Amino acid sequence: MYKVLVSDPISEKGLAKLREAGDVEVDVRTGLSPQELAAIIGEYDALIVRSQTKVTAELINAGRRLKVIGRAGVGVDNIDVAAATSRGIIVLNAPEGNTISAAEHTWAMLLALARQIPDACASLKAGQWDRKRFLGVELAGKVLGVIGFGRIGSEVARRAQGFRMHVLAYDPFLSLERAEAMGVEMVELEELFRRSDFITVHTPMTPETRHLIGERQLAMMKDGVRIVNVARGGIIDEAALLAALESGKVAGAALDVFEEEPPPASSPLIRHPRVVVTPHLGASTVEAQENVAVDVAEELLKALRGEAFKNAVNLPSLRPEMLAKLRPYLDLGERLGLFLSQLVSGRLHEVEIAYAGALTELEVTPVTTAILKGLLTPVLGDEVNVVNAPWLAKERGIRVAETKVANGEDYRNLISVQAATDREKVQVRGAIFGKNEPRLVQVDGYDVDVSPEGYFLVTRHLDKPGMIGRVGTILGEAGVNIAAMQVGRREMGGRAIMLLAVDSAIPAEVLERIARVEGIQEARLVHVAVDGSR
Repeated sequence: MYKVLVSDPISEKGLAKLREAGDVEVDVRTGLSPQELAAIIGEYDALIVRSQTKVTAELINAGRRLKVIGRAGVGVDNIDVAAATSRGIIVLNAPEGNTISAAEHTWAMLLALARQIPDACASLKAGQWDRKRFLGVELAGKVLGVIGFGRIGSEVARRAQGFRMHVLAYDPFLSLERAEAMGVEMVELEELFRRSDFITVHTPMTPETRHLIGERQLAMMKDGVRIVNVARGGIIDEAALLAALESGKVAGAALDVFEEEPPPASSPLIRHPRVVVTPHLGASTVEAQENVAVDVAEELLKALRGEAFKNAVNLPSLRPEMLAKLRPYLDLGERLGLFLSQLVSGRLHEVEIAYAGALTELEVTPVTTAILKGLLTPVLGDEVNVVNAPWLAKERGIRVAETKVANGEDYRNLISVQAATDREKVQVRGAIFGKNEPRLVQVDGYDVDVSPEGYFLVTRHLDKPGMIGRVGTILGEAGVNIAAMQVGRREMGGRAIMLLAVDSAIPAEVLERIARVEGIQEARLVHVAVDGSR
């Protein structure tokens, strides 16, 4: 008999799944203090939480019998995943249960915005009958831009077709075949900004998507564009949006999420007459709460019984001795994937991974998964983990090829990852040095030697005198400190690559200045940081 503790309120349907199992004893004890929870957790095989309970390393270590931790929802930032993984405890979430609710709330917000429903309702309830004031716009024949074409974005697009809207879709991992099957037009982000009458965002919040819509992007848009955000606060620069509303560039916005939650009551954006707001209600439906509770209950039961399960956010299924051998390569693989994802341009359609040297004697499938997680994370954020990364790649039409070769060249182990897009092929290589130290040893055929951690300025440029000095001067004037430098070239005066490890992020305007330096062909900021959940 397994004992399961539910420490946060979840739907009764989820509890019923557990109680009907026959081999599970369920205790629902909500509102416990951290001390009270730590005092009893040692009796339980599994723990189910939502966002209230903080599952710290101390609590995990007190759970002597714990085998599974389930989160009835998507985010697991209230769970110390690394501590759970080190104990071999499975951490599950329920990422799919709120898909329909979030898509429907997007449409509720979009329609309310188009027809000024909140203000019209308030006006009539105040005793006014002012039909002329609330002139709306039709959706039929308009262009809807959907940024992020995962589960929620694709559901939003399906409903747009019912309104006879033309849908533009932007997602770096969206294949042409899937776009055609969905009846949407696949475009680059700037084209979406220029052509859309309505724009809705459905991306996770990552360093790459923070302020994805800012002053520069708003300036590209049509006059009178309307913008909806039911995804994550921070994807839209709120100060820039407010300025665009005040100028009339943006006709209206509908926001369910904010950079600061709850937002200040005095926020001029919240109070703006052409802004529709709700307090983060995207998943707040009876059905969504039931779905996430049922999903996590079903997968938790499978995990306890040793059956195949999905939606794990860590990698507990390897034998401890194999995990110990693979851990350095899992870390290196994810870092290589992260680095490459931010270096390559275009729509990814193929990934080729080659293992050489001592690695060929190990089971490398988990390393391939870690590489895919790194590749997909800058775009998909928390949606991707080491369990679902291969499935998400396959769903987006990305072909993955894995090979082993005996020769590790000058390295006792070597991982090569090449990404092919509709524009280019780029390869990175990495190896483990010394005491399990990950190193980036080659970028696009140029030899380098750096630790793949932190911020990097990566330039492709012509090898000519003064290039390094000019870039260094721009960074110095911007207060960005250079920690290390690597320059790779094949021949004097030809094409070269430069990697500058820097202590902080480089502002977009500084990056643009560097890109304009004579001889610079491309300048990119790459940020490599892994969560340590293995």
